[in-house]
Amino acid sequence: MKNPSEQKFWGSSRILVSSFLIVIILGTILLSLPQAVHGDRLSLVDSLFTATSATCVTGLIVVDTGTKFTQFGQLVILLLIQLGGLGIMTFSTFFIFLIIGKFSIADRSVLQESLTQFPVKNILELLLTIFTFVILVEIIGAILLTLAFWDQMSLSDAIYHGLFHSISAFCNAGFSLNHDSFIQYQGNIAVNLILIILIILGGLGFIVLYELKQKIFNPLKKGTSAAFSFHSRIAIIISFILIIVGFFFIYLFESRNILSHQSPVNKVLFPLFQSITTRTAGFNTIDISILTNPTLFFIIMLMFIGASPGSCGGGIKTTTAGVIVSMLFARFKNQESVNIGYRRLPEVIVSRAVSVAIFSVTIVTIMTILLMTSEFGGVSHHNSRGLFLETLFEVVSAFGTVGLSTGITAGLSSMGKVIIIITMFIGRLGPLTVTLAIGKKEAPKYKYAEEKVLVG
Repeated sequence: MKNPSEQKFWGSSRILVSSFLIVIILGTILLSLPQAVHGDRLSLVDSLFTATSATCVTGLIVVDTGTKFTQFGQLVILLLIQLGGLGIMTFSTFFIFLIIGKFSIADRSVLQESLTQFPVKNILELLLTIFTFVILVEIIGAILLTLAFWDQMSLSDAIYHGLFHSISAFCNAGFSLNHDSFIQYQGNIAVNLILIILIILGGLGFIVLYELKQKIFNPLKKGTSAAFSFHSRIAIIISFILIIVGFFFIYLFESRNILSHQSPVNKVLFPLFQSITTRTAGFNTIDISILTNPTLFFIIMLMFIGASPGSCGGGIKTTTAGVIVSMLFARFKNQESVNIGYRRLPEVIVSRAVSVAIFSVTIVTIMTILLMTSEFGGVSHHNSRGLFLETLFEVVSAFGTVGLSTGITAGLSSMGKVIIIITMFIGRLGPLTVTLAIGKKEAPKYKYAEEKVLVG
């Protein structure tokens, strides 16, 4: 018989998985309707692929969103994106507080101190706060994008495009009504900056956003600290570092390729935009297939890291990457404890970060092998050169729920599409479920005898 703690974990996990499955199934049914598309109806696999990609806020597509789907179909996709984005922010933020109750008193006090800026009294307040803030940000983004689009289309079309892309950007979905994503806007400073802000806000996580809101709107409110919480500081710092590092390497790797003939504005906008969208949203202002191999491989690493906890983005998360890097430095220095910013991290946090990373690498490896087998399993290496990088790119993009592609998505076989569907679903829910499982810490009834083994 399961103890109450195990029942609580499996109950939470079942709610998380089943809720997303229900939304995906309903979305698949709606997108299969003749009213959802122009011309021939989508196959069941393509409808399921699109519904999964939208609900898991990934952005990989097998048909063009702007031309294949009717306005009804596009609104279904938009609703799936909104439900998926709100669902992940709600569940992941709630799980953070659920996990806190499973640590020792000492570890729990450290975590509660790191989240002191987030005074949620009950679940209803949590849900209402998330919902209100998300809708407010998306409305502001929609208004700004409408103004930016207005000079190129009618007011009604500008409003529609502004709303669609604001929700897609904040939820880090990457779906676009433009056939080329945002390549046509690669030199438009206003559109780029608005999307960048929405993508960053959607990728920081609700805890960070809540503290930002408190700093902006209630700076003098009693109980509001002048400093950010430890978690928020780490999430913001690591995100900023990844943006700068991403900008530098994309600029470096493309300086003799696509940037060699770009205007000075585009030489800054393109690597900046791609550095930010690569970890979360999946929008692109340049054709991904013409990037150099070093750039593609570096983008794979950024997609694998992803966004911050409690956000709409995927990946192993920025803080997980930060904990793992800090652990490696600590081990190199022969230090038992792992420290970040003069704070010692609880052992269970380090264990969870390593577990999430190992889980993610394992899934990416398995899915890459399966996709290669389904698409070119009988082809020799000599005749399939270059396909490994494209396949790995596709799998990591699906697992990290990014949505960038070198252009192979639509050409995948039905089995290949199913593999990507499973990868998107696991990538969206897997790390979160693993995190919750590792957080379930109980005193063992007994311990085995300790023994050593040679490693390295």
